[in-house]
Amino acid sequence: MLNLKTHFLSNFKAIAVKVALPVCIALSTFAQTSNAQTAVKNAGLKTPEGFSATILASNLGSARHLVVTPQHDIYIRLAKPVNGKGTLVLHESGGKAVVKSGFGNYGGTGIYMKNGYLYDSSNEEIFRYKLNAQNEVINPNAPEKIVTGLISRFQHETKSIVVDDNNNIYVNIGAYLNSCQEKDRQRGSMGIKGCPLLDSAGGIWMFKTDKPNQQLGDGTRYATGLRNVVGLDWNKKDNQLYVMQHGRDQLHDIFPDLYTVKQSADLPAECMYALKKGANAGWPYIYYDPFQHKEMVAPEYGGDGKKSTTEYLEPAAAYPAHLAPVGLLFYTGNQFPEKYKNGAFIAFHGSWNRAPEPQAGYYVVFQPFKNGKPTGQWEVFADGFSGSPEKTASGRAEHRPCGLAQGPDGSLYVTDDSKGTLYKITYKKL
Repeated sequence: MLNLKTHFLSNFKAIAVKVALPVCIALSTFAQTSNAQTAVKNAGLKTPEGFSATILASNLGSARHLVVTPQHDIYIRLAKPVNGKGTLVLHESGGKAVVKSGFGNYGGTGIYMKNGYLYDSSNEEIFRYKLNAQNEVINPNAPEKIVTGLISRFQHETKSIVVDDNNNIYVNIGAYLNSCQEKDRQRGSMGIKGCPLLDSAGGIWMFKTDKPNQQLGDGTRYATGLRNVVGLDWNKKDNQLYVMQHGRDQLHDIFPDLYTVKQSADLPAECMYALKKGANAGWPYIYYDPFQHKEMVAPEYGGDGKKSTTEYLEPAAAYPAHLAPVGLLFYTGNQFPEKYKNGAFIAFHGSWNRAPEPQAGYYVVFQPFKNGKPTGQWEVFADGFSGSPEKTASGRAEHRPCGLAQGPDGSLYVTDDSKGTLYKITYKKL
């Protein structure tokens, strides 16, 4: 098991240095100018040596998850339809991706391609479309409705999806309460006994890929105790589902006698979980404290910031609080250096609730894996989406990374759901 405490503290210090940059602007005018010019040439992003980023398309709408076909077509889900189209179809050629069509009059996040079908989701339903030999949707106006009637209330309504090798499709159903209080997000309100919403939300459900019109009761609650999952992927090396959880908010606002403002900004960690059937990650009863390296009893259920438990699934890895992981991709390509093979890329959408501490995130990070398990320190892979350190710290990001996809040549594609930008990151050995 990765030493999460040492790992978290090392990377959290890196964030603290980064968001403090605005007070160090007198270091070198020449260096700033040079770096800015380099960033513009790299689609405004900072990437490791040997990597380069380009913008394939802009102004697509609120671009969420995506898939890329071997024929260089790109399917992108939009949170809200544009001109009546919730899924865009682009074709990449000559360093640009041009919209050639679209379909589906519903917005959403999830999309996945497997065994001759394209699956996508609204916030309440999952559909599938038959593909031809060129991976083009055969009948975009007549999808099969695979799952219907999923809960979509108030918050955490997006439905992300992934398909395994046994014709099962997994979907997150986010909890529509922050911490399952009797009065949501209200100061001093205690947790609802037994948290009954876990029967229909706050977890991962599994359905069959080829059975039409399934409802919640037709599926299996594969894992529970997950407040909200947007980024998820199947780890083929480990043959297991991995997910990124959004940790709870507002510890200080709700229990000011137990938590300082600083603690509320730094807790809890955003966690990666490796799931097997029946797993319970513990929400809303616990949160993960990466400084103490413990699962802490939530204050709504009798915790005081000191009481811990070992009752629930331990995270596989942990990351700074409130960064909102919304994309997860296990890299299986051959273009990138060997260290990236079978590791995980994570898109962090960026925080809104670290104030008065600086906001943070708005980047894509890389988590090394070995033998199917996370190991070693995670690192920022692509940064600069926000536009500047000042915009990061204030939470006024120009772009916010969301979806991740691997291209047929091993390139990495990244969507931005703020301004609808599609990025492509490639590697060339120097």
